[in-house]
Amino acid sequence: MPVLGITGGIGMGKSAAAGILTQLGIPVVDTDLVARSLVEPGSTALQEIVERFGSEILDPAGALNRGLLAKIVFQDPSKRLVLEGILHPRIAQVWRDAVQQWKRSSSSGAVVIPLLFEKQYEREFDAVVSVACTQATQQGRLKERGWNLQQIQDRIAAQLPVPEKINRSPFVVWTEGTLHSHRLQWEFILNRLGSPVSSED
Repeated sequence: MPVLGITGGIGMGKSAAAGILTQLGIPVVDTDLVARSLVEPGSTALQEIVERFGSEILDPAGALNRGLLAKIVFQDPSKRLVLEGILHPRIAQVWRDAVQQWKRSSSSGAVVIPLLFEKQYEREFDAVVSVACTQATQQGRLKERGWNLQQIQDRIAAQLPVPEKINRSPFVVWTEGTLHSHRLQWEFILNRLGSPVSSED
């Protein structure tokens, strides 16, 4: 049974893909959610972040001010690498443990990794799927999150260009349409890879 790596540009539908796969009975590890759990107050990862970036990146309650930290690291690539050095090994350990468990039980699974190609993780999966949409749709979705143009540009610049992600992926799910159309694409891919699912009535 296949273990999938899922990637794609920011705002292109990775979270929606995780939701659809979960509905289809495929266990999913979303590394964005893993990252959030790793920086809970009292965690060693948060302690290391504070040591490197200062206590000003904490809010009054002692939780990580994610917006402020994002502003810092996306404006300075060297600081982004520092943050990645703290978080990415921990994140990778979580999803690698899940992958090993799926393989031992001969079951399917999927891991959502925004920087899958950037970190050269593609060989650790049976297949890679990129989710993608047009640049206009991407920017529209990110603006709906309240991001300004500079924030959008900074985050897009931190990832491989979407056409390159598409070209390097055996499968692509195009997310311009409805969630139903996304689901049909996932059903097709899963059936092709030997993890059959039934279409909705």
